Amino acid sequence: MAAEMAEQPDVLGRLVARLPELGEAVRAALPTPLLGSTLIARGSSDNAAVFGRYLYEPASGRPAGLAAPSLVTRYGARTDYSGYLVTALSQSGRTPEIVTAVRAAREQGARIVAITNEADSLLAAEADVLVATDAGTEIAVPATKTVTAQLLAVVGIALALGPLPPTVADLADLAELPDAVSRVLADAEACERLAADWAHHDRLVVAGRGLGGAVALEGALKIRETSGVFAEGISVADLLHGPIAALGARVPVLLIDLGGPTAPDIAALRERLVADGIPHATVAPELGGLRTEAARAIATTVHLQNLARTFALRRGANPDAPAGLAKVTPTT
Repeated sequence: MAAEMAEQPDVLGRLVARLPELGEAVRAALPTPLLGSTLIARGSSDNAAVFGRYLYEPASGRPAGLAAPSLVTRYGARTDYSGYLVTALSQSGRTPEIVTAVRAAREQGARIVAITNEADSLLAAEADVLVATDAGTEIAVPATKTVTAQLLAVVGIALALGPLPPTVADLADLAELPDAVSRVLADAEACERLAADWAHHDRLVVAGRGLGGAVALEGALKIRETSGVFAEGISVADLLHGPIAALGARVPVLLIDLGGPTAPDIAALRERLVADGIPHATVAPELGGLRTEAARAIATTVHLQNLARTFALRRGANPDAPAGLAKVTPTT
């Protein structure tokens, strides 16, 4: 896991260089008119899909949402996808239900963009536009370099759909991402301190909102699968709608603060946690020295990978091969 995390600056650098070419391919494949976008994924890829949803909709000005593959594989749904762009995310490109759902969408009129690390996979064969993340073989069970590559790919696709506010994403800041990620990987001190304080907890919450909410989902998944800590990723808004009542001194909260329009929500929750005596820490927006939300989100995801691995080692777990998990989960 550590070796694959360390490859991320190179992986991201190669993909950043291809974003203009990717944008041209996506624009050429778009249906006219574009009625909306759908993203299809599972696992870590599903967290990247949530991230994409928050970018596609404002960029395109059209609805964007997440598909439920079981609607096709278990309920036999046949949905008219005419005028829709479907983005399918799968690191292996071999998850049967993702391939089946994408094939059904294509047959019902969708244009398909596939983001995968396997250019010769079944999923890749279904695509009008293939985004091969070119991350190289990933052996550790927890996905690291393939996830951040997917996050970067969906930013590139979003920029092809239309303009985003310059505080959210731009190509110039994305070009700074490899160096920023190198700095994040080199600075493990904050992870060591937090692991020393929190590794005895069996539960924790990772909370964010908007793009930070997607990062929270992925960070919690990494902590959960590597260390055995039952970490829950959740939107700040959803946390306040009830689950906060279950928190206390034994359930710390990690806040994901990317700056931007959701920063006041993070600050308000932090005040609430202080008032209620709930232990908490914040991953702050200056992480990596980046200025846009999307780039900060990717750098923060790397920081959370480092934190998850540090938690696992402190708890005596093997982060490379967590008990009961396999690299590819062949859900149908």
